[in-house]
Amino acid sequence: MTRTQDRRAAYTRRAGLLAAGALPLLAFPRPGLGWLAWALLVPGLLGLRAAPDAREAAVRGWWFGAGFLLAALHWTVPNIGPGLLLVAVVFGAPWAVWGWAARTLLPTRPWASLIVLPSIWVLIEYLRSWHALGGPWALLGTSQWRHPTVLALAGVGGVWLVGFAIVAVNTALTLALTERRVRLPALAAATAILSAGPLAFALLDEPRTERTVTVALVQPGVVHGPGPRFDEGERITAGLPSVDLVVWGESSVGFDLARRPDLRRRLAALAAHGDVLVNEDARDARGRISKSTILVGDDGVRGRYVKTRLVPFGEYIPFRPVLGWLTRVSEAAGEDRVPGTGAGVLTAGGVPIGPSVCFESAFPDLGRAVVRKGARVIVIQSATSTFQDGWAPAQHASLAAVRAAETGRPVVQAALTGVSVAFDARGRRRARLDTDERGAATVTLRLPPPEARTPFVRYGDHVILLSFLVTVVYPAVTVVRRRRARPE
Repeated sequence: MTRTQDRRAAYTRRAGLLAAGALPLLAFPRPGLGWLAWALLVPGLLGLRAAPDAREAAVRGWWFGAGFLLAALHWTVPNIGPGLLLVAVVFGAPWAVWGWAARTLLPTRPWASLIVLPSIWVLIEYLRSWHALGGPWALLGTSQWRHPTVLALAGVGGVWLVGFAIVAVNTALTLALTERRVRLPALAAATAILSAGPLAFALLDEPRTERTVTVALVQPGVVHGPGPRFDEGERITAGLPSVDLVVWGESSVGFDLARRPDLRRRLAALAAHGDVLVNEDARDARGRISKSTILVGDDGVRGRYVKTRLVPFGEYIPFRPVLGWLTRVSEAAGEDRVPGTGAGVLTAGGVPIGPSVCFESAFPDLGRAVVRKGARVIVIQSATSTFQDGWAPAQHASLAAVRAAETGRPVVQAALTGVSVAFDARGRRRARLDTDERGAATVTLRLPPPEARTPFVRYGDHVILLSFLVTVVYPAVTVVRRRRARPE
């Protein structure tokens, strides 16, 4: 085979890894084949194991990561256009380490691979979840949002533990296919890991109900213009029965309420049905724009929370002096929104609630933070109309189930145009309005007592710490052993 043929064959195999990286997206909404997540990494792992050496495996791992990100973030094309390729190439690079480890460990140290490969994957997800680098989307563990018994692992170790388990099972299946000497033990390991979620679900007691809260989620649908949108939200709310809280979606109020006393009076009148939580997206008197959650009672404005984690390119452009050119070729933010200062808690209907605005629901630490501050319900306000016909609205709604399982608190999400959802404290769905539905969904949710805390809320990201120790310690031990094995 000539050098040209060798190069062509190498790129063909790398392209295969690019395609293999896209496969996990099938586990997320809209395809929704969450049960397949436990095997969708196998084709990629087989391709990495078959690499001729560790260096090529690292390159293939990079291609795998780029393929995963291209598929997972395809919905951002209207906002960042060709910038998605740059994101995929740059943030796909950490998977080179995963590829190298797969080629190194699968054939020689199968039992180590069951721990090290999931640890590296979890650390990669944690790295790309840093909000300054874009934030989390399509974390592997969120693919299990439909399965509360699996999500019980999130109550123990956050979404990270669910992702760890998925990668571990995929690794075990790869070993069963390629290493005859460990086939039966590998299958036994996969079975044991799959059983961990249901076991955790059984062991984590159903918290007793101290009281209930009734929430109405208002979804006006695609309504153009801030005036008609406000009017439609008002019309839907006026037809509701009495509830504890009425939630409007993100950007449901396109006016500065501080300068619109007429709108404040209209909202206060609606509060006769229950406290109203709206979201203001407008330029204030100083010319700044922020996304503000505003709680209105029958006596007027009672509290405010300003969105802290902004959407990269949609609400601000990272490194605008360098990447500002994207506004000329896409719908990237023309100016940066002003972020808030951190998680906060409001009290609606006598219940402490943890407000979260749209993309913020993707961050595990924010859900944990508001619960530690006393929130008994997490309330998400969302607007995904830019991606109305794609997979993003359903994927975004699925995150509420994961946050519920992690925190042991009910989670509701009101979206302007769908998907609006409600989940109980164990991640079981209680209400849903899809993107083709209009009106309101009213749901009564049972509240655990304030002192009820999941292990994840109590102890935080211990899975990340353990993964870091495994990823760092194992290579160090390997190097030491090799040096000791060398002849003097």
